[in-house]
Amino acid sequence: MTVHQLTRRDARRIAVQAQLLDAHRPSDLLETVRGLTFLRAEPTDAIAPSAHLVAWSRLGSSYDRRELDKAIEHGTLVDLQGHIRPGEDLALYRAEMADWPGRGELRDWQEYRRDWVAANDRCRQDILLELARNGPLPSKELPDTCAVPWESSGWNNDRNRRMLLDFMVERGEIAAAGWKGRDRLYDLAERIYPDDVIVPADEANRIRNEKRLRSLGIARAKATAIPGEPIDVGEIGEPAVVEGVRGKWRVDPSFLGQPFKGRAALLSPFDRLVHDRKRMAELFEFDYQLEMFKPAAKRRWGYFALPILYGDRLVGKLDAAADHKVGGLWVEQLHQDVPFTKAMTAAVEREIKDLSRWLAS
Repeated sequence: MTVHQLTRRDARRIAVQAQLLDAHRPSDLLETVRGLTFLRAEPTDAIAPSAHLVAWSRLGSSYDRRELDKAIEHGTLVDLQGHIRPGEDLALYRAEMADWPGRGELRDWQEYRRDWVAANDRCRQDILLELARNGPLPSKELPDTCAVPWESSGWNNDRNRRMLLDFMVERGEIAAAGWKGRDRLYDLAERIYPDDVIVPADEANRIRNEKRLRSLGIARAKATAIPGEPIDVGEIGEPAVVEGVRGKWRVDPSFLGQPFKGRAALLSPFDRLVHDRKRMAELFEFDYQLEMFKPAAKRRWGYFALPILYGDRLVGKLDAAADHKVGGLWVEQLHQDVPFTKAMTAAVEREIKDLSRWLAS
């Protein structure tokens, strides 16, 4: 098979088009989520929760935040392990749920999870009974009767109820049932998930890789495993190399040779175009970190700075925050990684004004 020879600009344009961030904007929320494969349900709302901000970046101020809640309520979209996905994609994850904590020979961490859940089976049964009687409920209203605490070197240490709920979602026993303020609601999965035919695990993995490559345009065949959504695609697509970048890539051939027309866009720090920081640095040569966990004195760009896309380049960061009292956007500083032309300035300012109008609506 031919190995496609791509420049960085080629690769960037493929990535931008795949993420629905070129001049051809989508017009429908479900169409958008299908194209992206998911919206991350990250509740941080310095400007807006990431799922809403990502949707706005594609749809513009015509996007009504109530659409997302209604879609989840009706099952058109489902909140699966912190990722809002099209309801029809749920069948691609059910076999994995049935195989929890994994197929074949288990790793140490998988055995630890299995044994910990088994040791706290009484608490698991208590949660299921409470949801059967009174669900949907937020986690704080569910029992925490764990006999064995969760041990971790990280911030989840001793957060027994949270960890057990996460594992019960992964096992397909319970499911996210929407939100009440900032609290995720849980209910029995049988009340939330459609009764679709389960796709066998190997076929489901192939389809998921195909959807992932379609949404990324270009990705690594292999990459370090990360929690949640993978960033590699296996042998799906066609092989490619990117000039000036080491390693092998896989590309969705449907994007090759397509005309490109870009636009300006303000991106969530959790946006798929930038969330894989290694890929972002390799293809876009963009220096960026989310600094919300840094002391204020050590921040370069701001608490929740938004990467700025212009055409096929990431050109700066917007340090801003939502004014939740009166609506709109408070802009602290606009960081330019490259000198903005008049056209760039005008396009970015239009996006800032549109974001402010949307937040105020």
